[in-house]
Amino acid sequence: MADVVLNEVTKTFPGGTTAVNHVSLAVEDGEFVVLVGPSGCGKSTVLRIIAGLEDATSGTVSIGGRVVNDLPPKERDIAMVFQNYALYPHMTVDENLSFSLRIAHRAKENIRAQVGETARVLGLEELLHRKPAALSGGQRQRVAMGRAIVRQPQVFLMDEPLSNLDAKLRVAMRGELTRLHQRYGTTTLYVTHDQTEAMTLGDRIAVLDSGRLQQVGPPEELYAAPCNIFVAGFIGSPAMNLARVRVDADNGLVLVVGDHRWPVPAAVLTARPAVRGYAGREIVLGLRPTAFGLPAGPDANGALLTVDAVTVESLGTEKNVILAPPIVGEARIDVTHRTETVGDVGVGEMWTARLPATARVRTGERVTLSVDLAGAYFFDPDTTAALPVAEAVLAAA
Repeated sequence: MADVVLNEVTKTFPGGTTAVNHVSLAVEDGEFVVLVGPSGCGKSTVLRIIAGLEDATSGTVSIGGRVVNDLPPKERDIAMVFQNYALYPHMTVDENLSFSLRIAHRAKENIRAQVGETARVLGLEELLHRKPAALSGGQRQRVAMGRAIVRQPQVFLMDEPLSNLDAKLRVAMRGELTRLHQRYGTTTLYVTHDQTEAMTLGDRIAVLDSGRLQQVGPPEELYAAPCNIFVAGFIGSPAMNLARVRVDADNGLVLVVGDHRWPVPAAVLTARPAVRGYAGREIVLGLRPTAFGLPAGPDANGALLTVDAVTVESLGTEKNVILAPPIVGEARIDVTHRTETVGDVGVGEMWTARLPATARVRTGERVTLSVDLAGAYFFDPDTTAALPVAEAVLAAA
């Protein structure tokens, strides 16, 4: 096993398109790191540069302390698992698993032992004599992973390996990947656009956008403390609700959200004192879907939001209520890269509230919700950076 270190790696294709822009990332020995971001953000290109399938325009790639920029893929001691399985259709499962060992001229006894162990671990023992056409999608993916495992490489590289599976199989295979990593402890870089996979699989997550590394950290850290608007809008499902709002000084600070005026609680100002500096200006407000609830009664105090429920999605244990945005025009922010539309409003511009399954909310109805500003996020509208949390609050946490 080995660590993987990218130092200022850049990839510019002929024609001038820069797919990877000065990315520096250190993956520790035995760590499982997920590269996540929207389509076209450069995550697969990063993986291909590590594998040697693409040359870096500048910067260095090190595996196990050795710079590998000039080494061909076969000399980097890595194994790659692709989205399309990449199995040899004319070979049996046994032959697919043993192929890399046979071309490396391993002893027959060693090949048999390694293939047998890998097949046992992955539950492929009864499938060894079948060809890929006779396997299900999940079985093919297990064979693809087995072909990587049997080589016992220093590093696994996985490029969206579960994207061709149905939802139920993806959940099952996520558990399989976790179990395999716990068993072998091989350094792993895993590319996905699915943030649920990223949150459940990664020891750390690296978020990319437009070829640049935005933030790296444990899943909980990226969710609780996103460094900027992009990470805030990308990490979390449903996505964070974001909007430019005005901060008024009116017997304390008040957030002007469309026709609503929400007093900023003292606890919020203690946690994020920089909000005070935006009095008389605009700020970007972020609210997780869980920040909304049902008012305690008709005379409930605190922040309230009254808007139309565009769609109600019942999930059994809870409901996602898609809300018409309380602010129209340029104040709306869409960083989720979604282009679907419902009516005249882009889905990425709508707000989402997560409510209990018992909430009596119907599609098309006017709804009033309570808003918990204690969990609000704030960002600078010009730099997009998150406003810092007070050191005393961080120390207490």
